[in-house]
Amino acid sequence: MSIADLDRQLPEGLEGLADLASDLRWNSMALGERIWQRLDPDAWSRSSNPYLMLQNVSGSVLEAAASDQSLKRELQEWQDRRRGHLDSVSWFSSRYRGLSLVAYFSMEFGLGESLPVYSGGLGILAGDFLKTASDLGVPVVGMGLLYQQGYFRQVIAKDGSQVEAFPYNDPTILPVVPVQDRTGGRLRVKIALPGRELSLRVWLARVGRVGLYLLDSNDPLNSPWDRGVTANLYAPGNEKRLIQEIALGSGGWLALEALGLSPDVCHINEGHAAFVILARAYSFMRQTGLSFQAALWATRGGNVFTAHTPVAAGFDRLDPALVRQYGQAYADLVGIDMEDLLSLGRQPAGGDGGSVTGLALRGSLFANGVSRLHGQVCRRLFSPLYPRWPWPQVPVIHITNGVHVPTWESPQASLLWACTCGESYWASSQEAFSGISEAEDRTIWTLRSLCRQGLVDYVRSRLVRQMVEHCAPPEEIRMAKSVLDPAALTLGFARRFAEYKRPNLLLHDRNRLIRLLSDQSRPVQLVLAGKAHPNDEEGKSMIRELASFASRQDLAGRVVFLEDYDMVLAQRLVAGIDVWINLPRRPMEACGTSGMKVLVNGGLNLSTLDGWWDEAYKPGLGWAVGGDREVGKAGDARDGFALYRLLEEEVIPEFYQRDEDGLPRSWIARIRRSMTTLTPQFSSNRMMQEYLEKLYLPAASAYRRRSADGGRLARELEAWQSRIEAGWSQVRFVHMQVDREGDDWQITALVHLGSLQPEDVKAEVYADPLKEEQPFVKEMDILKSAPREEVSWMYQASVPASRPSHHYTPRLVPYHKEALVPKEEGHILWQR
Repeated sequence: MSIADLDRQLPEGLEGLADLASDLRWNSMALGERIWQRLDPDAWSRSSNPYLMLQNVSGSVLEAAASDQSLKRELQEWQDRRRGHLDSVSWFSSRYRGLSLVAYFSMEFGLGESLPVYSGGLGILAGDFLKTASDLGVPVVGMGLLYQQGYFRQVIAKDGSQVEAFPYNDPTILPVVPVQDRTGGRLRVKIALPGRELSLRVWLARVGRVGLYLLDSNDPLNSPWDRGVTANLYAPGNEKRLIQEIALGSGGWLALEALGLSPDVCHINEGHAAFVILARAYSFMRQTGLSFQAALWATRGGNVFTAHTPVAAGFDRLDPALVRQYGQAYADLVGIDMEDLLSLGRQPAGGDGGSVTGLALRGSLFANGVSRLHGQVCRRLFSPLYPRWPWPQVPVIHITNGVHVPTWESPQASLLWACTCGESYWASSQEAFSGISEAEDRTIWTLRSLCRQGLVDYVRSRLVRQMVEHCAPPEEIRMAKSVLDPAALTLGFARRFAEYKRPNLLLHDRNRLIRLLSDQSRPVQLVLAGKAHPNDEEGKSMIRELASFASRQDLAGRVVFLEDYDMVLAQRLVAGIDVWINLPRRPMEACGTSGMKVLVNGGLNLSTLDGWWDEAYKPGLGWAVGGDREVGKAGDARDGFALYRLLEEEVIPEFYQRDEDGLPRSWIARIRRSMTTLTPQFSSNRMMQEYLEKLYLPAASAYRRRSADGGRLARELEAWQSRIEAGWSQVRFVHMQVDREGDDWQITALVHLGSLQPEDVKAEVYADPLKEEQPFVKEMDILKSAPREEVSWMYQASVPASRPSHHYTPRLVPYHKEALVPKEEGHILWQR
């Protein structure tokens, strides 16, 4: 992609601006401050869109920039760095084999304000994921939607109320280009809908080595109603939302086929893209002539699903009538009953109706939650899909999210990391981050002071612009120019405002908070930001409450609420905030990555033990609010008290405890431990490595085996499952005996298998976990020499007698060496 697409000639020495503007990997704060802000500070502060800037900047400004030798050197250094990275042997290619391509499907991608197709954490994670894939050279292609309006922009009214605006996303000012088909025409894919076809145009955005393909329905070939399918991120209305999800999943797969891309693995980032499962299975049917069930056995091997919600209410529910309307043609096409199609999307948490989450779980070989605690929550949440299986064995693992360090580091932090860990630490594994531990105390404190000063400067300029746009009185605008103190302890709270996130817990004891913020000897200041969903009245009420609190005259200059929380503001906040506050009600936060982003800049976390902080927290790294038990709303008062106690007794005193050199040595030691220990642990480099080793490589291998020879193994697996389904009702335990032999219990069981063969099943001894341990599971041996009836078999196992014999229970489960049980076959029989 080049600025030549815009018919704009750049002066000699500035040609590289085109590549940087159109490559969404290189949109860090460091690059913005060093190049784009110097080119046109006003345009940069208003848009943060270098692609737009290059379209609109005047020729005289470009000519002046071309004579700025410092700017040209800076640009050349960035070009050389980018080109060197793209041309180098990647981390992935030097370590791994057996993975040709991962197609990463997501409803949103947060890559920067130049491409506003995200709403919050899910999109930011997806954007960080693509950038990390580029850095490490992992073969990934992204698939999403291009929205005409995307998510809303926020304005805070005089009374503190949130007002939503939906500006138009003009593709001509976005860093995307239309994709051409093989004939040189505009690439479109078409989806069959009841009574019509939906045409989807295909666009390409570049993220370093990675391509992101975006589909949009705003095609004159569509009806006016269908053109609006991709008007908004998370379209309102059940029918339009369903079509949007079909467009992402089915349309995305068709686009991959039209592009000649054949991924080993399809990664479904949340359930919205689950329809790719059906499209991929049908594609395999056409290629091989297999039945739908056999094709699903083959393609499921290459599907991976990541869940992001901790509550059943978060599932996208499907109206059965709409599914029948839009799914009947597919059911007829693949030759299955409509009820069988509906059963694929049955609610994962039980109850009537269906959801894309249910389809994603049933259609993927592997599923994961996004933190250790969320993995436990998911196993309980999805246990209705696996009746009679113990919840610890529900087949959902966890891979904790991570953040793309170069996107979230400040220029000052970037320099420190480069000096201590090497220029390309971000393109390596997590071990490359260790050099930060050698940084001197003075260096770390200087970093924090510069980052805080940068935040204060930014808040002042942004607040002034905010007030000018709101026609505030001149006196208020003048005061905005001096808010905050660059030397004061700066607390931050910025996120989506929702009831479970408890932003109003900050106001649990207003008078106590006012005393903290009004202390002249140990000044404390608070920066707030966040959006609420347009339909979340409770969340909007919380915004109004906190925005009104920030406007109190007695707290002028100490509390600021900044409107329109976006990636640009987030980058500034995570750079300059000293203590990042997060107060979700455990276990309602799946992961929460905002607190991870402060780590790279030397910020510290003060959070409830939920999401990622539940596994990250250790004394000396930050602070934990409340305990590790789920107590619901009853714990709100307890946590509010704990928050104030921590601030009064630990956080504030430690920040202001200085030695003879004016340094807070204990605070700096805490920063060093946090940066050294937590930054690599919660970087997206670590996350990507786990996805590769735990999910992608095993999924790619399973898909290749199942799809080889026209799907021979898939046919075998389908036949095996049919035998299990037909014969399971005949299986029963006939007899069990327990004998003590030294330090073991010897458990013997006689099992009637009916029409099934011993190779179709596996007998096991199971015991519930003790404390935090995994369940005890031991396979039983078949006693070949034991006398047996024609269809009965004797099984035996020795288990530790350190537990009472009644702790152990024999069970029978389906078995095939190529099937994942209970993920793909959930029958189970317990000895009673």
